Amino acid sequence: MLTTRQKTRVIKETGIHDKDTGSPEVQIALLSKQISELTDHLKKHKKDHHSRRGLLGMVADRQTHLVYLQKNYPRRYSSIVKKLELKK
Repeated sequence: MLTTRQKTRVIKETGIHDKDTGSPEVQIALLSKQISELTDHLKKHKKDHHSRRGLLGMVADRQTHLVYLQKNYPRRYSSIVKKLELKK
């Protein structure tokens, strides 16, 4: 679970403007941060299957946002992938 400070820091780093909370870039960045924290949790707690299912849902949701950006805004897609170091 991300704290409010962590969320605001991620939003400031990836947002298009000051009040941006819903753009695909912000949502991808927030999901990536949550995925990394949940991955660390699952390394310690290997039998936590409920959290593992939530993790899979988050990964699928992030992938959906990435596909949307890739189709509609290829330049923004490439910049967010580079910024978050997601692929290749």
